[in-house]
Amino acid sequence: MIRAFLQWFHPAPHQEILPEVCQKRLYPFFRWRILQSTFLGYATFYLVRNNLSVIANELDKSFQITNSMYGNIVAATAISYGLGKFLLGSLADRSNPKKFMPFGLLLTAGLNFLFAGIGYWGQLFSVSSTFIYYGFILIWAMNGFVQGMGWPPCGRSIGHWYSIRERGSIFAIWNIAHNIGGGLAGVIAGWATLHYGSWHFAFIVPGVIASLGAVYLFFTLSDTPQSEGLPRIEEFKNDYPENREVNHEKELTTKELFIDYIFMNRLLWLFAFANFFVYIVRYSMLDFGPKYLSAVKGGSLADGGLAVLVLEFGGIPSTIFFGWVSDRLGGRRGLVSFLCMIPILLAFIGLWLNPIGNIWLDFTMLAIIGFFVYPPVMLLGVSALDMTSKKAVGVSAGFVGLFGYLGRAAQGKGLGYLADTAGWDWVIISIIIATAISIALLTFTIKIRPRS
Repeated sequence: MIRAFLQWFHPAPHQEILPEVCQKRLYPFFRWRILQSTFLGYATFYLVRNNLSVIANELDKSFQITNSMYGNIVAATAISYGLGKFLLGSLADRSNPKKFMPFGLLLTAGLNFLFAGIGYWGQLFSVSSTFIYYGFILIWAMNGFVQGMGWPPCGRSIGHWYSIRERGSIFAIWNIAHNIGGGLAGVIAGWATLHYGSWHFAFIVPGVIASLGAVYLFFTLSDTPQSEGLPRIEEFKNDYPENREVNHEKELTTKELFIDYIFMNRLLWLFAFANFFVYIVRYSMLDFGPKYLSAVKGGSLADGGLAVLVLEFGGIPSTIFFGWVSDRLGGRRGLVSFLCMIPILLAFIGLWLNPIGNIWLDFTMLAIIGFFVYPPVMLLGVSALDMTSKKAVGVSAGFVGLFGYLGRAAQGKGLGYLADTAGWDWVIISIIIATAISIALLTFTIKIRPRS
């Protein structure tokens, strides 16, 4: 029965190639549908993932969840997400996105309902806060793991429907799904909590939206062009990899995926280590920004939701622009990432030095951070694809992402501990140090170009 269930996810079989006149009509249609479906689908994944930080203070009031305890939840979730993205990415590379991605979205919606439920019933029956706290860790860690079913099928889809010379620009457009989904997650979570008078709805409302999104994905996604009777993208666009003698349509074995394309790939390791520190920077204010504004700058619950929105939406124009720039520079994603991290360093210093009472300036610094941090986040993921094969998109991006989310786990655990023991000044100082280290590592990637 388990084998039959796993076979249901297998890639769709290739169909007989349609006449050229049909190809010219259908290829643009499917390419657009793949782009918008994966875009909307991945944005929806964020609604049931970035909703926790907005109500972190509400959990403290209800269950005495301290900064350190909240940091433990963040750390456990980040590790599980990194593992999920890596391990489930290897399954996604050999699965049909039409089935794989909607199933993952349904699972994460269910875990959001469960998170709200354990909090509600725990309060109703006066269950100990310690028991509920460990329940929160378990459920949100499980949510992090199944969230790993979101990016890999998107990467597989775009890798098959868009060619090498389009990659930076298309991924840049697609990548703003992170920002829209993440930004709306904060707004929806804050609105649902205030509108319904309970933090539980910060998980229930997004869960309902995600369930509907899963149905939409099932009816709009497709697998490879060949499964729709269309030629592979390299043939259609006349855009072939330099090493054309390699069979880029061959489905890879587990050994080939993990050994040949991942563990023996030195450039991938370099991008992975850089991503560790970039993700510390990326998630520091997403995870702790609302709490920081409340504790240090006198911000409200609404300010916390707005902070998430400013961070996420700040990256929309820059991601598109710098993705295009990386293509114009011959795929030098590391160079563009290096340049983006410098103003982030300056913005965190400005956030740290800004006195209480100028919260508008805090939001300005957050907007600068959001504007410049998302291009490196996107470009380091694209670099993973540049360094491997389109048949190893999920697992290679999962590997680089695993290091990123280990970075998020380190910041979640470390910043929560610092906030409780050393104060918020040391939280910001630690983020500044992580930013400087990321800049140092990215200097080694400045000259690297795609090798496929």
